[in-house]
Amino acid sequence: MTVASTRSTPGPVDSPVAPPKVVRQRRMRPGLLGLAVLLIALGGLGSAFAVTSVRATGSYLAVAQDVPVGTVLTADHVMTVEVSGGQGLSPVSASRLAEVVGMRAAVTLTPGTLLTMAQLTDQPLLGPDQQQLALGLGVSAVPAKKLRPGDKVVLFSTPGRNETSNAPGTRFEATIIDTATPERGDVVLYLALATKDVPAVVALADQNRVAVVLDAAA
Repeated sequence: MTVASTRSTPGPVDSPVAPPKVVRQRRMRPGLLGLAVLLIALGGLGSAFAVTSVRATGSYLAVAQDVPVGTVLTADHVMTVEVSGGQGLSPVSASRLAEVVGMRAAVTLTPGTLLTMAQLTDQPLLGPDQQQLALGLGVSAVPAKKLRPGDKVVLFSTPGRNETSNAPGTRFEATIIDTATPERGDVVLYLALATKDVPAVVALADQNRVAVVLDAAA
């Protein structure tokens, strides 16, 4: 009896499997963890502040009509507006209306602009050693179509009826405080004049010997 032995064909031998590496977890230092949390919190607060600043609105005073320099403000000269944000500006709050009424415009105020305290003054237009003088002129003798408070003018004396001198007249510097136009058509200039010049100008005006020249607009 013949016994046949059967041998299986040897297959490929697998290579040994490398054991997995053990990764050690890094420990977060408590100080760094706290710093990270603080930075995240500050970032959130900064974003919230920026959004709030943009969305926040306030009531402020704006110029409602042309206000020449030197004009005393009334409630009709301003209006209340709602403004969002306003960083970098110094507008006057609407709650200060009673405070600004009665102050003078230190500069010419333009309609539609926000009002600031730097544009106002509580000082009179008459300076030290000055007096106010009213001078009536015919329409053709006014040096500009419209004179405004703060305009600088020069008064010159003109020759009398019997004088033939061509020498330049005496010069007097003055500042326009206000103007008025009576019904008869003459223009009245209210001038701030040096006290020492007032007597001479009054005498010249009485003789109708004053010429007015615009020197510098406000």
